[in-house]
Amino acid sequence: MARPKRNDKAPKAIASTQSLSAFVKSICDVMRRSNCASALQYVPELTWILFLRILDAQEAREAEQAEVSGNDFSPALRSPYRWQDWAAPWSDKAGHPKISDGKVQGWKRQELFAAGDGRLFDFINKELLPHLHALDVDPRTNLPNPAASPKQRIIGRIMTAVERVRVDDEANLRDILDRVHEISIDHIDDQHFFTLSQVYEDLLLKMGEKNSDGGQFFTPREVIRAMVHTVNPSLGKTVYDPCCGTGGFLAVAYEHVERKLGKIPASTDIEKLKHDTFFGREKENLVFPIALANLVLHGIDQPNLWHGNSLTRRATYAELFRHAPAQFDVILTNPPFGGKEGRDAQKNFAFETGATQVLFVQDILSELAPGGTCAIVLDEGLLFRTNESAFVETKRKLTDECDLWAIVSLPGGVFSTAGAGVKTNLLFFTKGKKTERIWYYDLSWVKVGKKTPLTLAHFGFGKDGEILADDALPAILTTDWLADEENAGKPFPSYARMLQHHGQAEGASRYSWTVDFTARRAKAREEMQPLQDKAAGIKATVVDLKERLKQLKKAKADAKQIETLETDIREQEKAARDLEAEAAAIDAAVFDLKAVNPNAVAVIDDRTPGEIIESIAAQGRIVADALARLNQLMAAPEAQA
Repeated sequence: MARPKRNDKAPKAIASTQSLSAFVKSICDVMRRSNCASALQYVPELTWILFLRILDAQEAREAEQAEVSGNDFSPALRSPYRWQDWAAPWSDKAGHPKISDGKVQGWKRQELFAAGDGRLFDFINKELLPHLHALDVDPRTNLPNPAASPKQRIIGRIMTAVERVRVDDEANLRDILDRVHEISIDHIDDQHFFTLSQVYEDLLLKMGEKNSDGGQFFTPREVIRAMVHTVNPSLGKTVYDPCCGTGGFLAVAYEHVERKLGKIPASTDIEKLKHDTFFGREKENLVFPIALANLVLHGIDQPNLWHGNSLTRRATYAELFRHAPAQFDVILTNPPFGGKEGRDAQKNFAFETGATQVLFVQDILSELAPGGTCAIVLDEGLLFRTNESAFVETKRKLTDECDLWAIVSLPGGVFSTAGAGVKTNLLFFTKGKKTERIWYYDLSWVKVGKKTPLTLAHFGFGKDGEILADDALPAILTTDWLADEENAGKPFPSYARMLQHHGQAEGASRYSWTVDFTARRAKAREEMQPLQDKAAGIKATVVDLKERLKQLKKAKADAKQIETLETDIREQEKAARDLEAEAAAIDAAVFDLKAVNPNAVAVIDDRTPGEIIESIAAQGRIVADALARLNQLMAAPEAQA
């Protein structure tokens, strides 16, 4: 039998998101040639393999730290089910790593290889996977395993979706394991935010491109960071996402709060952060285990995730969510837009509609704690639509119960990488106070796309939430601003810089403005009142007319006289309805929240038709001269020949 390929290479130093993505792509290429042709097949397969790899590295690190501090450490996985036993590469060279029990790294893998083809598959499918499944659910009773630690329960839940290895060739599987082994948490450049989320941004994009579903699974991480920096969550506040996808909002919020704790946080603070802070719901069977894996690998030891449909309230698996509070201090989310919900979801809400995002807003209003703050991505349609009662009434409830203090208008291409070209906005609101003033910031004019995505710097934030100086801002933001002589010496009014002045006079700029929502409502009521009064007068008249009609019919009056009166009643009722509809339209228009920048600088071409024609002719002459010179240059070599 041929000896297995030795692998004594040091793990690769992955120093950028690009190099990580390229490395993972090479792993996917191997999977594609081994029964995982589409992203729907290789993403879940890569999930559990990557998860077990990084979990092993984390547990090894925690064991070392426990030994140094003299504390006990109880691993979630033991031999031979650890990555270092069955998946890590083996070598008989001197210096090959040894594991905690003194055996050589990869000993089980070598043992299986020596036993013959198919033994690695047999071990994974018949021993490893059943063992991992049983960490969460006792196979004898099919009930949650009472002896499981929180981490073991999470591992089991991640692995329950894996029934067998999908890769169908052992040589390819060993190649995949070797490559994944090179991804080490000790060899990632600290300035880059390495988590599974960065891997899955690329992979889920591929799923979206093939199946038009990628957009619902993730939000660009730079947008999430801007939202988190704006809300600025802190320890002691619960953070929740009702449709968490791969867990991006929760992961970035964890990073933010952990950074605020400083370099030497108290152990009680870390415990609270990892176990009692982050909560989420996700309904997609494909995505739920990815979210769990992602959050555990971030360091959130106990991600309190609920598997099921948030809108129907129907749970698939709720064990990890048992200790969740009824309401949450911070909600960060990007609900799916464009979806259509059925009656089983709609009946749970006061304002019924098939529009998924409208139902999610209602859901959030009930789950946000008094004094709590929400940051949410919403499509433009929800903001400006006033022709459907559920849209209007949901926005009315939002502005009645919460202070909607900021709306950021995003560029149209922000979600193009997810296959979604929908125009979106960021809304920030705090529960417990009626909306009086809404501060807007306009980023819609920034050109973004797949190759030029929106970054944190476009918001004016540094990676830790600091306000960037003008020389650190993208040129696309500042070029036109600096070209205007009136702005000489003035700092650029970036979102991050103006945010501290939201709702105040100092918060106004070329890109930001404030709407007095209280005044808008008062003006609407003033305009509605005469219409409502007139409609009420007509209705009172109709009451009298109907009483008269009743008497005529009782007296068996002339049929023509009765018909004339009935026609008059119908016309009067229609007139009243028309007046009420006109008043309702004025009221609904109050809740058109679309960002329309009143301070935008309009470029007006004030040339006369003659000047425009002359400009076109001048450009034509320039082109003609250039072509003539090009012909001369081409003719010169021919003349020399």
